[in-house]
Amino acid sequence: FVNIPFAIIAALGAYFVIREPAGGRNRSPLDIPGVILSTLGLVSLVYGFTRAESNGWSDSTTIGLFVASAVLLAAFVFTESKVKAPLLPLRVITERNRGGVYLSLGLAIIAMFGLFLFLTYYLQIVKGYSPVKTGFAFLPMIAGMITGSTQIGARLMTRVPPRLLMAPGFALAALGMLLLTQMEVNSSYAGLLLPAQLLLGLGMGTAFMPAMSLATYGVQPKDAGVASAMVNTSQQVGGAIGTALLNTIAASATTSYIKDHIGGAASKSQQQLVQLQGMVNGYTNAIWFAVGILVVAATIAATLVNTGRPDMSAASGAGDGAEDEVKVPVIAH
Repeated sequence: FVNIPFAIIAALGAYFVIREPAGGRNRSPLDIPGVILSTLGLVSLVYGFTRAESNGWSDSTTIGLFVASAVLLAAFVFTESKVKAPLLPLRVITERNRGGVYLSLGLAIIAMFGLFLFLTYYLQIVKGYSPVKTGFAFLPMIAGMITGSTQIGARLMTRVPPRLLMAPGFALAALGMLLLTQMEVNSSYAGLLLPAQLLLGLGMGTAFMPAMSLATYGVQPKDAGVASAMVNTSQQVGGAIGTALLNTIAASATTSYIKDHIGGAASKSQQQLVQLQGMVNGYTNAIWFAVGILVVAATIAATLVNTGRPDMSAASGAGDGAEDEVKVPVIAH
């Protein structure tokens, strides 16, 4: 609910302040069917994962939500291929490199959002950190991201093919995530959480920099806004799915652990310890899934993203109409 006032202010600002220039490219009618189908399809998908946590994967409503999501998203793709002014022109995502970027980024965010959630739970509930102390405890990851993006990704992205930064970056992040599968109730922050966060930050920062650069690679001028917005969309969708999916896995593992071990806890303190151990067991089970997701993201980046080293000295557009073209790096194959 805390986001609602900000959304209202943004909507009012967009309506009253932003004006489309005369002759702009966004004068086509809004693709209402595309908006409805995509929104309902994604809501059904995320809510299906949420229902699985409380009602189980075999629950009829859960299965129905997943089926409805598949049908709605398939209808969305079909609609976008037919309407005159689609919300998402399919040519934007079917290009090999952009498709690889969107898919690998979305998967990486699925893993990362789940991690943020579990580390927050772990630090505050298990370790007893205050919210402010928890925020400071995340700073090493942010420092790693800044270092990876500005000192590794930005410096090398003009010298090597993007896949040689994206794939190793996601793999390095998976290594950091792998360390977190060793979490226990009494794990040391300096000995485990700190190095894991640094590896995660360095890996993600290194991978994200060339990914962002490729997001608008080779797009038509009229598709530049959509191609750029798809980066944010893949992150938002990945975050929603990651939070629902990984939290469902963690909750199921926690419930199973406590059910199997609570019988041997005689005292109240022992029962509390079992509950904490169950929470950590749930987190680590979900983090194992996150490791696998990051490995898949690295594999996709290595196989789908096949552009060569970018030549930043050249840009597209020459001759008549060049002023209307989007300037993008020229990729040497």
